[in-house]
Amino acid sequence: MALPGENTKFYETPNHPYQGERISEESDLVSRYGLKNKEELWRAQSELRNFRREARRLLGRTEAVSGDEFVSRLQRIGVLSEQESLDDVLSLDVTDVLERRLQTVVYREGLANTVGQARQFISHGHVTVDGSRVTEPSYKVEVSEEDAIAFDERSDLTDELHPARAGAQE
Repeated sequence: MALPGENTKFYETPNHPYQGERISEESDLVSRYGLKNKEELWRAQSELRNFRREARRLLGRTEAVSGDEFVSRLQRIGVLSEQESLDDVLSLDVTDVLERRLQTVVYREGLANTVGQARQFISHGHVTVDGSRVTEPSYKVEVSEEDAIAFDERSDLTDELHPARAGAQE
């Protein structure tokens, strides 16, 4: 018998594995966000599913329970904007979750030429968040941390003329 937390997956696989339309949509998302494999996409979809489940649970309550903590958590990680509320959680898309990954944020900030290069920079330890080296491309970047993303001071990539830097290939 497996111990709690041992060999447990953090995602659910699709119920019907061979649907052409779903496969092509997944492949498009995997390439657009530079994911390693579909497992990373399924993990993001499961995370979104859990957000929606929690929002439905909070909306269905008859007592005067507000989901302020839940909404503020989603706003802190940037999945919801400041103006959005608990109702808006149900209309979220998987791309909203994928946009908050460190890999995507590094690419959007212009520190890498492609999302694949952003993934490589992160996994090789060239990127810091708030001064701490982060080597997980799937790290969820909080809104407050967005401006604190930079190259590690010990990295060769701090030199703006480095050939791998964004814009250096002109």
